[in-house]
Amino acid sequence: MPAKTIPLPSATIGPQSWHDDAVRSIRRAERLVRKVGVADSGSKRPRSCIASAGCASRRGDPGRKAEGNFVKEDDGANKNEINDKIIPLSAAATRPRSALLPFYSAVSPPFLRERCLDAGTGVAVGYMRCVRSVELLLRRQAGKVWLECVKLERERGHLEDMLKTLRKNLMVNRRSVEDRTLRPALTETGRDGADGLLDYEKRELTALKSQLEGTLRNALEQLQALKQCSKMLLECSNERLRVLHLLPRTGSHSAQGCCSPDRVQLETSPVGPYTPECEQAMASSCMALSQSQSLRVQIRQMIREAAARQKAAHQSVNEGLVKKIKETVSLKQHLTVSSAATRNAISGKHRQLEGVEHSHGRALGPVSCRDLQSRERLDRPVVQLYQRHPGNQLSEAMHIVQGTAQLRQHLSSLGGELGRLNGAHMQLMENLQGKEAAAHVDAAVVRLRRRETDRH
Repeated sequence: MPAKTIPLPSATIGPQSWHDDAVRSIRRAERLVRKVGVADSGSKRPRSCIASAGCASRRGDPGRKAEGNFVKEDDGANKNEINDKIIPLSAAATRPRSALLPFYSAVSPPFLRERCLDAGTGVAVGYMRCVRSVELLLRRQAGKVWLECVKLERERGHLEDMLKTLRKNLMVNRRSVEDRTLRPALTETGRDGADGLLDYEKRELTALKSQLEGTLRNALEQLQALKQCSKMLLECSNERLRVLHLLPRTGSHSAQGCCSPDRVQLETSPVGPYTPECEQAMASSCMALSQSQSLRVQIRQMIREAAARQKAAHQSVNEGLVKKIKETVSLKQHLTVSSAATRNAISGKHRQLEGVEHSHGRALGPVSCRDLQSRERLDRPVVQLYQRHPGNQLSEAMHIVQGTAQLRQHLSSLGGELGRLNGAHMQLMENLQGKEAAAHVDAAVVRLRRRETDRH
């Protein structure tokens, strides 16, 4: 309980000055007690203090100075006064500061050092636990960054597989163009729709390849950035780990002074658990994570679009080649029919030519005049008697000469027609062979493309 003022006796014994000096000493002591804040009677006092005070009171030697932890307090007005006040050294000699008044007022003076040690240890342990929370937060962020590295590495593998497929398709396109040059040079070397489709496929694959290569470079740069962020996070975590050697790695986070990683106060302080380096590492890692996630989404979209465009170009080329093969086969069938008709016409012309040659030979007659028959001679008796009158001339010789000339002219025309038929037949056969070879080449190209590309 707090100290109370003792009422003074009303009787006066001795000189008045002696009484006044005693009263002043008592008042002054009360003021000092209230000023220095001496602990009330409910607080614990060390036995040494009680014993010393009891000894001093029993000795009845108020002029004796206290030894050890006690000093003599004097007001300087009367140095021979017998009412000296005995106060502790911890309260009189070391006056507490304003910031520590609550602490010192709640602590008994003899236990100040122990309480200070306990408070310092509590601050250190609380700092360690908050540092452990920050270290756990950094390691969790490093784990997220590493997991994002694994995901991005997987997407990079898919991207490289797609690039490998594009390069293989470009090689197939080049081989297709080279194989189509093996068609017959005289009839099948002209550019057609299949060549245009192959050129379109090459442009499409080249554009896709350049886009995916740029995205692959971005993915590699992002992987390097993620690895750098992970390295920074681990370095900060290892640096935070330097003060956790005396703290157990396992324990309850609900203990006093512990800071959970989810509830940690991210207040940046150069001397606190969460340093500016940790904040910079966390910010850069969060930015790298967001960029990596957007890049993974972009890579997946680009792979899907590239696969669709590649498949569309490949199917268009295959369909064009198949259509070209069908046209070639149809033309080959028509050429076969035309060649057969031409060969039939050639055979007919041969028969006609033989008949005309035979008629021409018969019209010319025998080689020797001795082989002429009597009825064929122009000097037979009937002709001689008919020609006795002037103006009577038979037209046999003239008709024979005109007929022979016509037969000769007909023979020459038949020879020209036969030659033209033979030329047309040869051209048809050559075209037929070219169409057949072109159909085989295009079919081989289609088989090559299906064998090398469709399985992917």
